[in-house]
Amino acid sequence: QVQLVESGGGLGQAGGSLTLSCAASGRAWNTGTVAWFRQAPGKDREFVASIRWPSGGTNYADSVKGRFTIRRDTAKTTAYLQMNSLNAEDTAVYYCAYDTSRLILSRIRDEGAYDYWGQGTQVTVSS
Repeated sequence: QVQLVESGGGLGQAGGSLTLSCAASGRAWNTGTVAWFRQAPGKDREFVASIRWPSGGTNYADSVKGRFTIRRDTAKTTAYLQMNSLNAEDTAVYYCAYDTSRLILSRIRDEGAYDYWGQGTQVTVSS
């Protein structure tokens, strides 16, 4: 069993930055896929970014490409989402998700592919 705990959310300024963390416990991260999803009020949950290892390959939604960066700290079994150039459309609850396998590209944006989820952290961007 894996437990995921997100942190780092809060109030951000338009044009500013926030960094979200996803700390995992219960299992070593020798291989797998971690992703961030988000859900804005009244909208469906959507894929934001993912990272697979051991290759380290990353993927991003078009809406965040060039602004957000996902990375993983193996030693701390923690994943991060660095969010720059924030805008109001980034306001959402952000969820960390993890699958123990290195997901194929066609599945990384499918929330049903992930076995473990965090509780979510709220990000609110003010203009």
